[in-house]
Amino acid sequence: MLKPQEGYFYNPTCGNLKADEAIKEILNYISEKPERFYDIIVGCDSSSDEMPNFPVVVVVLRVGEGGRFFIKKVGYKNQKFSNWKQRILEEVLLSCDLALFLKERLLKHLNQLPYTPRYQFRYIHADIGGNGATKDMIKEVVNLIRGNGFEPKIKPDSFVASTVADRYT
Repeated sequence: MLKPQEGYFYNPTCGNLKADEAIKEILNYISEKPERFYDIIVGCDSSSDEMPNFPVVVVVLRVGEGGRFFIKKVGYKNQKFSNWKQRILEEVLLSCDLALFLKERLLKHLNQLPYTPRYQFRYIHADIGGNGATKDMIKEVVNLIRGNGFEPKIKPDSFVASTVADRYT
């Protein structure tokens, strides 16, 4: 299972960052324009290999002005995923684990800022939708995300998973 505090996140501007460094970059980004509203979203996708790669992504949107993203690639050397349903569930579990870890760490730091930041950290994007094979998993995935305290977004509204993470599969 993903241990968010281990390994590196990649950001196109900063390169490879440890988890605490990525959190610091997120805080710096928010502090650059504290009057703006920020949306922090997590999502994941996977390659269709038997031993897939899982890029799990954190996007920090400065609403109306773009944003930044941080990606962590997760792979399992000794675990095979024999069907796509296993991969989808792993994507969602990785997203939930990372979102819970980051939310706890970010809240601690955001509450210590000399101003009150305007943000929400409530959505997890899942790479499933009402069309195609994944439509049968919607209820299961939605309940898994909600059970972890987040609101799910699915296709066509799940751009963090279906666009950003997808580019790194």
